[in-house]
Amino acid sequence: MNAELLEANELDPSPLRDTEMAKEIQFLTARLAAKGNAYANKLLEEVDLNVRQFSVLALAASELKPTQREMSSFVALDPSQIVALVDTLEDRNLVKRETDRRDRRSKNIVATTEGEKLYRQARAITMTAEDHVLANLTTSERDQLRALLTKVTL
Repeated sequence: MNAELLEANELDPSPLRDTEMAKEIQFLTARLAAKGNAYANKLLEEVDLNVRQFSVLALAASELKPTQREMSSFVALDPSQIVALVDTLEDRNLVKRETDRRDRRSKNIVATTEGEKLYRQARAITMTAEDHVLANLTTSERDQLRALLTKVTL
């Protein structure tokens, strides 16, 4: 779905918005995630990433040096999906696997210098996508939404 079609859909509200389902928090959060991910994926094409790859790169670029297992748990993806995402990013020299000092059987995922540079560029892109999707909210409302979502998800 391209950005123009996404914007056209936003201007033409669905008559289904008056259904009971449209008032359910799980539906609304899933719809927000779908809209946000679709728009972010479109914008991230510019740097040859998608939202899932960006998520792994963002965690790898943090100072925490998470393991693949920690990443899998945090982003709620099957471990095999994380392995595939890490493999793709590693093939592009954006991340590397390092032996975890706490458990030599585990691997920490760490961004390379090139990965850190791409992460900063992609982060600006995802913030643009967030601004677009949340354009109808004030800064205070965004902060409140972020705090509530953090409270129930982390």
